[in-house]
Amino acid sequence: MARILIIDDEDLVRLTVGQTLKKMGHEIEEADNGEIGEQMFREGTYDLVFYDIIMPRKEGIQTIIEMRKANRSIPIIAMSGGGRTRNTDFLEMAETLGATATLPKPFGRAELTKLVLEFLPQEAA
Repeated sequence: MARILIIDDEDLVRLTVGQTLKKMGHEIEEADNGEIGEQMFREGTYDLVFYDIIMPRKEGIQTIIEMRKANRSIPIIAMSGGGRTRNTDFLEMAETLGATATLPKPFGRAELTKLVLEFLPQEAA
């Protein structure tokens, strides 16, 4: 079992990702904005983080940079549907600046599960 942090301002995304991860046997914590998410990351112990790029109160790219300064080893999976413009360049930028992988929205359970299995240590997956 792993501890996974989900940071996304969309209730439905947090619910869907959270349910999938719980069914896999993981413990999850959630934040609905970047400011709270970064604080939880700094204060908690997590094995994996899912982070939405376009967020209120603190956007994702800068937060990923700051998370990387705090801890280089925790996998961070950046998620985005590109916002109103549907621009997925944010995902490429996130990976360049410290995200371990990216997950374009919308995504399915199979894509989510594959990333979890890829980036968690075998005993936690």
